[in-house]
Amino acid sequence: MPVISMFYGLIVTMYFLDTKKHNLPHIHVRYQNYEAVYGIETSELLEGSLPINKERILLAWIELHRDELLANWSLAIEALPLFKIDPLK
Repeated sequence: MPVISMFYGLIVTMYFLDTKKHNLPHIHVRYQNYEAVYGIETSELLEGSLPINKERILLAWIELHRDELLANWSLAIEALPLFKIDPLK
């Protein structure tokens, strides 16, 4: 599971060939003992949880980088190397 970005303690990853469980473009996010999965196109929480202040930061980042995330998703479902995405600054 490649790390595609890290910022404010959030670690954002995307699994290769991960279309079975959620069946839509999504990212996995870890923060301390929290884990969550968010849809890329809608920013919807699909599974898990994050502290609300970290979730707000993540949602802003998704909004800013949606096109890049979708491009990475296209690579991931083909098991091709993913590129890093700039952190929220």
